[in-house]
Amino acid sequence: MTTAALPILPAAAAGARTARPGWERPALAGLLIATAALLLWDLGSSGYANSFYSAAVQAGSESWKAFFFGSSDAGNSITVDKPPAALWPMMLSVRLFGLGSWQILVPQALMGVATTGVLYAAVRRQFGPGAALLSGAAFALTPVAALMFRFNNPDALLTLLLTVTVYCLLRALEGAHTRWLVWAGVAVGFAFLTKTLQAFVILPPLAVLYAVCAPTGLRRRLGQLLLAGGAMVVAGGWWVAVVELWPASSRPYIGGSQNNSFLELTLGYNGLGRINGNETGSVGGGGAGGPGGAGGGGRWGESGIDRLFSGNIGGQISWLLPAALVLLVAGLVITWRARRATDSVDGMARAAFLAWGGSLLITAVVFSYMQGIFHEYYTVALAPFVAALIGMGVAVLWEERGSAVAAATLSGTLALTAVWSYVLLGRATGYLPWLRWAVLVGGLLAAVALPFAGRAGRRMVRAIAGLGVVAALAGPFAYCMTTVSTGHTGSIVTAGPAVAGSRGGPGGMMGGPGGFGEMRQGGRDGGQQPGGTLPQRAVPPGQGAVPPGQGGQGAQGQGGMPGADGRGAERPGGFPGGMTGGGPGGGGGAGGLLNGARVSSEAEAALTAGADSYTWAAAAIGSQNAASYQLASGVPVMPVGGFNGSDPSPTLEQFKEYVRDGRIHWFIGQGGTTAAGAEADGGRRGGGGPAGPGGGTSTEIENWVKATFKESTVGGATFYDLTAPTS
Repeated sequence: MTTAALPILPAAAAGARTARPGWERPALAGLLIATAALLLWDLGSSGYANSFYSAAVQAGSESWKAFFFGSSDAGNSITVDKPPAALWPMMLSVRLFGLGSWQILVPQALMGVATTGVLYAAVRRQFGPGAALLSGAAFALTPVAALMFRFNNPDALLTLLLTVTVYCLLRALEGAHTRWLVWAGVAVGFAFLTKTLQAFVILPPLAVLYAVCAPTGLRRRLGQLLLAGGAMVVAGGWWVAVVELWPASSRPYIGGSQNNSFLELTLGYNGLGRINGNETGSVGGGGAGGPGGAGGGGRWGESGIDRLFSGNIGGQISWLLPAALVLLVAGLVITWRARRATDSVDGMARAAFLAWGGSLLITAVVFSYMQGIFHEYYTVALAPFVAALIGMGVAVLWEERGSAVAAATLSGTLALTAVWSYVLLGRATGYLPWLRWAVLVGGLLAAVALPFAGRAGRRMVRAIAGLGVVAALAGPFAYCMTTVSTGHTGSIVTAGPAVAGSRGGPGGMMGGPGGFGEMRQGGRDGGQQPGGTLPQRAVPPGQGAVPPGQGGQGAQGQGGMPGADGRGAERPGGFPGGMTGGGPGGGGGAGGLLNGARVSSEAEAALTAGADSYTWAAAAIGSQNAASYQLASGVPVMPVGGFNGSDPSPTLEQFKEYVRDGRIHWFIGQGGTTAAGAEADGGRRGGGGPAGPGGGTSTEIENWVKATFKESTVGGATFYDLTAPTS
């Protein structure tokens, strides 16, 4: 491959700037504006989205201590089960503009726009604006990206930082620039503070690439890598050091850990446990792989090479994944004769394929075979890697299309994409049946015509190429439109319409059609707010009042969105809502674990009455339940046992001390009416029996409360007044 044969590359040394064509700036502006419009459209329909994180955002907007640690409540009883970097932008937004859906979610959407921009800049440097625009469009129209950059999980910031890491690495490779390599290390460090060890997954291929290909001596290369590693440790380790050195008695408990240690959380529940399935404190316990054995993924779906293509996961990320893999191979073959060092145009092109391709392959392998907790939305981390390879690979093959092999590869890749889109669109029963046939026919026609297009003139070439691009992106575009026209709440969310046979969520335990693996609700869980700013309140009194323990549907009659019946009913505009039924609204069982409770106006009034006299207005088992009441009332609610109800926080003795000191007003029951019933049900809802995760601490607390304090019913929920013992 030569520069003359590949005019999409800069004519000077790698990384040199080229004159921008007149159409580039308007096209780039259009891409970013369109991405912003897609991600901001009707953003408030998701309310508080994942109330687990929204409650922490609320707490951090009121308490700087909660801000620093990422506490679930302003009383600082326990943190979320992740480091807090992803929460900080949302916390600052709420501090500035008040509590509301838009204030929480707009920073996430802006991260999606930023990721598109960084991806564009990275691809353009070696492959030109056309390839960069295609990559940006492919990323923006990835369904799981359209979901997660409109949601408040940490994956949005993680994806942005991973993209920045690859960009900085490629800039460093252009001339062995230490500064850019150090910035890559800083990006990885902050990615660690976003989602711990997942940030390190792409490090091996990137480090090896720099060590082998950077255009400088071996000793300098290794020294630069050590400096970048030091920058990574400082950027990601300063917060860890403060937390580990801070006296445990004066900071919140580290949520997700069993020993109040962030290092244990990092290496266990959020680290190696995700790989081998041995996640102490997870849903149902910590056995390796869970039900189904260590080799098959157990409760989190079957693992294996086809995981990313199967069930509902395929519709999240795999539309262009087969094409990306083919184009990766093609790009490496075309650039393979380049010199090892990257001080040439061809060498940088090859390095780009190795950087994005290596990141894609290693992340895909980890996702495919991990035995622990795995959700469909994790795959958003793959989106920039796939999109970059699409733009780069198409550009290279397009410039080489005079070769019969290159033309056949490009044509075959398009045909493969059309066929795969046809398959994916067919997985959602009744979902736009005309579209799957249009995609198949249009894609195959373009694939057949591509090798002969050059003989028909420039206009025909452009028309056929345009038809191919439209056919390749039409399926994910439809999924994106379904996603942005639907509100998403709860802990497990997916993009696009409901798909039978999903195995991305809990597999044998709760998966399947209509199961929690398909949890996408149009209703507002746990007092979800419809968008605007309501200071200190999630829902106006009297709205969203469904008693805990009763099913919370996504139907319009229960606070749902017009046109969404919670079962994938047809929505205006022809895009199915794609939402399956919500889980139970109250405590106990998986519904309380994943979605929390619906809060009545009576319960809200009880919590706010005299709340200033207490550190916590109430305590409830499980973070989602506590978050629902906290967001509805605007006052701190202690999540006993953390997210799963399985963390030993607080202990029974600590809880008794809090009650004696008058620091907690109410305890909100889990739906059972007797202590015996609660004990029998404890393991099922995550609290654990005496031998369960967390030592059964949450169950011990609940049993003590039921035996000691007066019970009352408030708006359909069971409340215990911790200031009024029965004797």
